Amino acid sequence: MGGMLKRWTGLYGVCVLALMLSGCSIKKIAINSLGNALSEGTSTFGKDEDPELVRDAVPFALKTIESLIEQAPKHKGLLTAACSGFTEYAYAFIQQEADFVEEQDFDRAKEMRIRAKKMYLRALDYGMRGIEVEIPGFRDQLRKDPDAALAKMARKQVPMLYWTGAAWSAAFAINKADSALSADQTLMEKIVQRALALDEAWETGSIHDFFISWEGGHASAGGSYEKARQHFERAIALSKGLRAGPYVSLAESVSVPTQNKKEFQEMLTAALKIDVNQALDQRLANIVSQRRARWLLARIDELFADKPQWAQPSRDTFLSHEDIANETSTDIRQ
Repeated sequence: MGGMLKRWTGLYGVCVLALMLSGCSIKKIAINSLGNALSEGTSTFGKDEDPELVRDAVPFALKTIESLIEQAPKHKGLLTAACSGFTEYAYAFIQQEADFVEEQDFDRAKEMRIRAKKMYLRALDYGMRGIEVEIPGFRDQLRKDPDAALAKMARKQVPMLYWTGAAWSAAFAINKADSALSADQTLMEKIVQRALALDEAWETGSIHDFFISWEGGHASAGGSYEKARQHFERAIALSKGLRAGPYVSLAESVSVPTQNKKEFQEMLTAALKIDVNQALDQRLANIVSQRRARWLLARIDELFADKPQWAQPSRDTFLSHEDIANETSTDIRQ
């Protein structure tokens, strides 16, 4: 988490002003200025210590951004903000909450995951639109020759690459039975790999966080727990150990499937020991990650039970293809 949670505070007045102005040229200037602020500026969101306050505030910001995009459909700053915003909101406040409430209300959790997937796909579309501002026809080029298409990308496009790939893979991770998304796994990976190659230090190593989960989650299909640990080490080095996310990702994506209970406890304990006030721009993200760390530790007996692996329910079975895939469009070419 980073983009959405580090933008937008203090910009609401500008948003409203831009929507109210009647003069076309003045309105365009206002919208462009806001878009630049959203893509380049920082705010108090990332420094906030109250996730619930942010959760309640962000939907207004997202809808305002969408309204502005209607007025400036090719503004890269607005498209980046929409892509990152919907992705982060869906993960932090919908998908993760679904995990937390599942034992008490399975039907509600299922509905929340369906909603999260729709938001990820919405973010994906904004990401693709943002890339196509500079590279017209990128979607089709990506499918025909992904390496050639991605070779055109420069370092300045790392945020859009990352958030587009993150949204795409998050939509797939919710329900791996979605055949349309499953067929695009290579494209998801290549997009984020390109971002990593262009700037591995972006957002204090956040791209490596992605690959901790990606490699761990694909260990049985070409991924590697060893590579996941290598990405973990780089994420810790680049963040100087001030982000809880990498520890939680390794515990969940590597320690659990390899049944390494000791490592699991060590990783989550390390995440919880991080002082959220030490890196203020990461405070909210760390609070959200620490909340997940506590939830995972509370489930340790379930996650490391002494019973055959086949007896443990797979999270892939939580939602059927009919439950989600038929309710959401997964065709990025539309």
